[in-house]
Amino acid sequence: MPAAWRSVMTYNRYASICARTVRRVLKEEKRIEAERRGEMLLKMAKWEGGRQGEVKTLIEEVKA
Repeated sequence: MPAAWRSVMTYNRYASICARTVRRVLKEEKRIEAERRGEMLLKMAKWEGGRQGEVKTLIEEVKA
């Protein structure tokens, strides 16, 4: 049953676990650079009449 893992884990979750594992085994300098790439900032702006409204930050910082 090759798709049995889908009932337990999504592909995005699997990819996140793999990325975190790779980051942890890197040497210090490269690990810090890789961890910075894993950080995200989520912003949203509502557009009305062809103009961008106020930009709101939804999530300050999320680590993968």
